[in-house]
Amino acid sequence: MPSNPISPKNSLAFRRTGTAFGLGLALAFGPVLTGEALAFKIFGITIFGEDEAVNDVIDPVRYSITLDTDGADKDLAEALERTSLLVQGQEAPVSGDLGLVIKARDDRDRLVATLYENSRYGGVVSVTVDGRDIDNLPPIPTFGRDGPIPVTIRVDPGPAFALGSVTLEGDAAGLDPADYDLVPGGPAGSLVILKAGEKIVDDLKAEGRPLAELARRDVVADHEKQTVDVVFAVQAGPVAPIGEVTVKGARKVDPEFIARYSRLRPGQTYSPEQLRKAAERLRALGVFSSVTIDEADGLEADGSLPLGIVVAEGKHRYFGVGASFSSIDGLGVEGYWGHRNLFGQAESLRLEGKVGGLGNFSGVEDLDYSAGITFIKPGAFFPSGTLEASIKGTTLTTESYDAASVIGKVAFAYEITDYDKVSAGVSLSYDDIDDAFGNNTYLTFGVPIGYTRDTRDNKLNPTEGFNAALSAIPSYEILGETFFSTFEGSISGYYSLGAEDRIVLAAKLSAGMMVGAGDLEAIPATRRFFAGGGGSVRGYAYQEISPENAAGDPTGGRAYALGSFEARVNVTETIGIVPFLDIGSVTAANYPDFSDIRMGAGIGLRYQTPFGPLRLDVAMPLDPYDGGSKYGIYAGIGQSF
Repeated sequence: MPSNPISPKNSLAFRRTGTAFGLGLALAFGPVLTGEALAFKIFGITIFGEDEAVNDVIDPVRYSITLDTDGADKDLAEALERTSLLVQGQEAPVSGDLGLVIKARDDRDRLVATLYENSRYGGVVSVTVDGRDIDNLPPIPTFGRDGPIPVTIRVDPGPAFALGSVTLEGDAAGLDPADYDLVPGGPAGSLVILKAGEKIVDDLKAEGRPLAELARRDVVADHEKQTVDVVFAVQAGPVAPIGEVTVKGARKVDPEFIARYSRLRPGQTYSPEQLRKAAERLRALGVFSSVTIDEADGLEADGSLPLGIVVAEGKHRYFGVGASFSSIDGLGVEGYWGHRNLFGQAESLRLEGKVGGLGNFSGVEDLDYSAGITFIKPGAFFPSGTLEASIKGTTLTTESYDAASVIGKVAFAYEITDYDKVSAGVSLSYDDIDDAFGNNTYLTFGVPIGYTRDTRDNKLNPTEGFNAALSAIPSYEILGETFFSTFEGSISGYYSLGAEDRIVLAAKLSAGMMVGAGDLEAIPATRRFFAGGGGSVRGYAYQEISPENAAGDPTGGRAYALGSFEARVNVTETIGIVPFLDIGSVTAANYPDFSDIRMGAGIGLRYQTPFGPLRLDVAMPLDPYDGGSKYGIYAGIGQSF
């Protein structure tokens, strides 16, 4: 049973109360030593020193670069500068005089392509190296090495062209060009035209026509009229069902399971979206290092399209260790071992354990322990079903209670659609708890039931869509013969503004309530509601927001309501800032009555990496408790919600 359903403690967080602060940190790093140069990398990013590739350059040649974009507007000038590899890489040498010329010619092609992307079909790019035009250089040029070789690029962008006539032929004749941003008089950038052709073909394939292809694309620029005429001719072919589905590359994973779990069935209407989702579904199992789905070049005699699933298996066994340190909680160590393909059908087994509080060690009774084992069977009973069984034991010391708990759980989840999932299960937990009501033991049987709908475009860094969840846990506390139930709901939504999702507005609302059990003491503290910390109201300590008894001790509540609001602003392609506001209320009533509203505000920093954004948030409570937290610092991977 989670120690707190609305403020998980397992997030990486820093917090400060008075003069104490906590720190948890996990880094993947590696020093690179090459010759006498030392480079230090974190997550594959060079923090200082030279990359080893720089020291491997044969016959290094230094150059200076001048990029003249007079006549280009600010946005076009910036795009040209970003495009030029000579500009972006001017700190690094190239290999030999010929290598410099090759790079200069490549730069010219790239700059011309950028002009075309910006509808500048009459633009001119000229490049000189050491004062000589690159078209007039000998096959093997030589330059003086007295200093950096001067390279000058001059760009005359010319006028912006507009779209002229747009003609769709063949099986695309019935389509509206405006649906593909092809509007006479509108932008005529090359990317607009290329993407339009690709989308026309994709839309026809989405109709179940796997052989759709672009038969002809004519793009003619009229320099006198400064327009671009476009002709697309498409051959779509027939609507076809999926034929035989074969599997290649499987070694220890059952090929029949792979085909079944992909949910690609012979006779099913061909759909590129279903193929994409099938590949994602197989990758998510974690047993494959790569998954591709190949389509046959033609149809079978029965009109079906054969498919081939090609997989490469990764390592099935894994293990790891980690450590954390906090001046509040002391030193902690953890370890885990897992198997991703236990019985040959991607069943996963994971064993994990953790010991905390070692830095403040004065006896084993002062330590926090957790140990658990989890088994997951994908494709259980149905291709869309997942069976999960787990047992976990923990000892936990918080500012609200001390608990020793053991919980076992079995649950089954079923994907109704690509966005909707339902789940149900049973759980049994034993808790020995010291809290505001003294020392009590509980044995609680629960029936957790849930429903989620997730339309987010990216789980770690969403820019659109929403994620909604509803859950109910009817429960019976056996020792006290007490029936009670908890009900919770949450929804988070995302809305992007500006080009390339430079600003994303994000909001999350959640609420919960408990019914049954006349006395709060009859309910385990692990099932009561608390708030505060990285998962709810940032700035407050973990579980700091709670109703209190007459003695001022936190008791937890029967109901809560939370709201979080963020503006995620991308300053650069990798750096973002996030101002945020969190609001929360936990009450002893059976419903949120907002008798005690607490707010925390702050700002966060995001650094984009290939596996998701790294998150660092700093928050302050706007209405702090006496002697409570003054601020909180939280770190993790992925957005906060």
